[in-house]
Amino acid sequence: MIIDCHCHAGKGDANTAPWNSDAKLEPFLTWSRNAGIQKTVVFPVFTQNSQRANRELAALVKRYHGRLIPFAWINPKRDRGRIKELIGEAVGRFGFRGIKVHGSQALPNREVCDAIRPWRVPLLVDVFGHPESIEMLAPQYPEIDFIVPHFGSFADDYKAQQRVVDQIVKFPNVYADTSGLRRFEYLQEGVRRASSAKVLFGTDGPWLHPAVEIAKIHALKLPPAQARQVLGGNLIRLLSKRNTTS
Repeated sequence: MIIDCHCHAGKGDANTAPWNSDAKLEPFLTWSRNAGIQKTVVFPVFTQNSQRANRELAALVKRYHGRLIPFAWINPKRDRGRIKELIGEAVGRFGFRGIKVHGSQALPNREVCDAIRPWRVPLLVDVFGHPESIEMLAPQYPEIDFIVPHFGSFADDYKAQQRVVDQIVKFPNVYADTSGLRRFEYLQEGVRRASSAKVLFGTDGPWLHPAVEIAKIHALKLPPAQARQVLGGNLIRLLSKRNTTS
């Protein structure tokens, strides 16, 4: 099964740029199906109200009858003091399978990680060019699987991307997703040094075309078993750890 581990969905608040306006899933999901992708991880776009955005996403996911895998949106700064409550509702009530934090708003902190740890769901954190946050958190929270999108930088910061390659080698619980990664050599290096077990396929939909993003994985020319890991097997393994009784 091919799973896209990185896609935005729903409406943001600001409406001043694509990433904070309206992330429409059609025709993106049609492109995904044509590219052979069976399931897609979705999370809200930038929002001022995490709870509202997560509830709206829960309603959206229901309409797609199992096609989507929801991750909750958390802002460590704005949601301070109620993160445990928000994660409990998203994961415990709505069945969300992971958490998304964007470092342009605030990087994950101890409150976020302490709230996630009992649920055993992955934390997808856009470090926004600051992978040093992973360096601090990953060894203190070995029960949490950290997924770093874009190999650390959508802005093509090669220093951040090189450091993320080093981190997925160094830490057993750190992974990188391939969404929007333009420096192909880092994708090659990540698979070579950390193995195919530490890299996850993602598209950064609905704004990047899934056929283009998946072509990068095919260009690696991995053996079939390793390609299956990157294209979905690794994510399935991480999602299978979820605790449903916290």
